Amino acid sequence: MVLTVEEVRWVAHLARLELSHAELALMAGQLNGIIDYFNQLQQVDTENVEPLAHPLPIQNVFREDEASPSLSVDAALANAPDRRGNYYGVPAVLE
Repeated sequence: MVLTVEEVRWVAHLARLELSHAELALMAGQLNGIIDYFNQLQQVDTENVEPLAHPLPIQNVFREDEASPSLSVDAALANAPDRRGNYYGVPAVLE
């Protein structure tokens, strides 16, 4: 598949790009190079290749999820600018 300058102009229009005639010719060549590369990749035999989720072996680096004591209400609200009982006071946003 080879993209023409008119097809590149239409894609540029869809992307809301204003390209000069020289830029359209340059983009057509570059996009055709990308399509050629994809065509090369489609010719590679991947029949016996196992699909990968990631190219490198990765493992979980997170710590175990363990329950621990949380802040008390007084400690959590110690610096609250407007404390209303056991809650933060905030301005009303509804009429």
